[in-house]
Amino acid sequence: MVMLILLLVIIASSAGFSYFDISLLASGGTTLALAAIGGTLVILSGGFDLSVGAVISLVNVVLAAGYIDDNTPAAFALSFGLAILVGAACGLVNGVLVAYARIQPIVVTLSTMFIIQGITLLVMNSPGGTVPSSLGTYLMGDILPELFPASLFLILLSLLVWAWIKRTPFGLHLYATGGNAEAARAVGIPIARSYLLTYTLAGAFYGLAGFFLSAQTGAGDPLVGNSLLLSVFAAIVIGGTRLGGGKGGPVGSVIGAFVLMLIVNILLLFNISAYYSTIAQGVVLIMAVMISGFGKEAELRKFLRLLRHRIQAMRQRRLASQLNQESKYIDACAGASASPDSHIAFNRKHQKDLRISLPALCGLIVLLIATQIFLGRNVFEWSYWNSMLVLSTFLIILALGQGVVVFTGGLDLSLPWTIALSGILFTGLTQGTNEALIYALPLILFIGILIGFANGIMVAVLGISPIVATLASNGILQGIALLYSGGTPSAYPSPLISWLMTARIAGITPVIFLLIIFVILAVFLLNKTRFGRHVYATGSNLHAAYLSGVPTRRILILVYVLSSLSAAVVGVLLTGFSGQASLGMGDDYLLPSIAVIVVGGGLITGGRGHYLGILAGVLLLTTLQILLAGSGLPYAVRPILFGFVLLAAVALLREKAR
Repeated sequence: MVMLILLLVIIASSAGFSYFDISLLASGGTTLALAAIGGTLVILSGGFDLSVGAVISLVNVVLAAGYIDDNTPAAFALSFGLAILVGAACGLVNGVLVAYARIQPIVVTLSTMFIIQGITLLVMNSPGGTVPSSLGTYLMGDILPELFPASLFLILLSLLVWAWIKRTPFGLHLYATGGNAEAARAVGIPIARSYLLTYTLAGAFYGLAGFFLSAQTGAGDPLVGNSLLLSVFAAIVIGGTRLGGGKGGPVGSVIGAFVLMLIVNILLLFNISAYYSTIAQGVVLIMAVMISGFGKEAELRKFLRLLRHRIQAMRQRRLASQLNQESKYIDACAGASASPDSHIAFNRKHQKDLRISLPALCGLIVLLIATQIFLGRNVFEWSYWNSMLVLSTFLIILALGQGVVVFTGGLDLSLPWTIALSGILFTGLTQGTNEALIYALPLILFIGILIGFANGIMVAVLGISPIVATLASNGILQGIALLYSGGTPSAYPSPLISWLMTARIAGITPVIFLLIIFVILAVFLLNKTRFGRHVYATGSNLHAAYLSGVPTRRILILVYVLSSLSAAVVGVLLTGFSGQASLGMGDDYLLPSIAVIVVGGGLITGGRGHYLGILAGVLLLTTLQILLAGSGLPYAVRPILFGFVLLAAVALLREKAR
């Protein structure tokens, strides 16, 4: 609240304040505030909803698609009902999958985000249409002329609904579930029903946000909600809601939404480029998470307890060493000197991983047969496999970086703009020449390392949630890419990189030779090195690994460095494949980079997976892409199928998790 007042004072002292300004600012923050209310409910329950932006986009295009006759007196009421219905239906699907299928919220909402985006593109594949004019008439006006804007009335009404919900049994269950789900279940709280109601209600608020956004724009845009994801979580964190659940509320999130809106307006007031807005939001999100983590006495006690256990473990190891009894305990750092039992357990573990990877191999065979039958392409010819391997190059590389992050129990959402920024910087530095490669390529790789190092520090040292840290990082990288390119990248890659991705040597594209070496090194890294063992140990149980002597902070930093470095390499190679860099060139690789890990037998919560299984998952998804491209189905079908593949893989392999 103090920050909100301070920002209002800055604006008032610089540009003055009138009722028109108040109304304009209120309208500017209402969409974000309504979406943040819905997101807050999910986070209070201990979940995380990445589908918020996609739901808002879907509501917007549905209202603009002409399903409602604008000439009828009931157009406003019908639009309102349809918006709430669409949003609640999306939330209901999320709730069913989380509550009854028991799939992790991050996987569910990531998958439904892409499924909903695909459905949105099927409804309207480009901006257009017309929203019923009555929406703008009522929502952009005043409840009381020049006294009370309709936008503020909508927010107030939503908060009154929340005030009622908070006092119902469901409201009490919501906080109890988010505070400690197991304890809530033990005392008889219906956890599944609580999750179902939470996600459904959150979806209804997303629908309300899309309803108001449609009134603002007056038209449909299938991508209009994409930019809201970072802002929603920033508003929630600024508002004081604790990530992990059990503490906070929508009132603070509404204040946080208007804080973010005022920050953007101040940037515009002082003639600062709008491209800085995502940078500002990312920085504010990181700072808010850090500030909310300071002074937590429980966390301090937890850290001191871990430190005490670590010291005790070190003393025990020292004593065991003096008595020559190393074989009586497992030293996670022992490497080649580890006990035979540890190697047997390690081998058994990966034999299980390989068995779990078999569904991906079976699926690949089925898709190859379908390609042979329906597309008439000879899958036994080298030309087919050459094309498929070239198309798979990007996911094969990304799967190593994203894979080690997932194996440690994290998730890297900064890949899209790490890829895009790397490609834009690379083409900008080389300007279509080979001479600049000598310094451009090392510089891009170094930037990738820096991005990963920053992500790793936020996760391992500052204790920020991987999802929040990398989401904020992605927004910051987006702003940097926009500033560097001016919003329109125009340079071209060096001819050598293009040759690497498109030429043929004895019928083989040159990058395939490098790809074979990369796969061999990746398998060796994860299965035969101390680093690989530490990655799996960290993902299996972070605290146990730490107490066993695994340098968990160093491992976490290194996996994020490897992930961003992989993304930087993909950004460079993509420019050679496509012939230029473009904004959003990495957007199509976020969901597939996670899907191939899950489809290949990896456990999304960490500790399990094998790179060869992931490789089978990559080939499966690439074959599916080729089959879809040849079938003539709309492009929007691709993210829908990918989302379903990810959900199906998680559901099928869930029973085999540890």
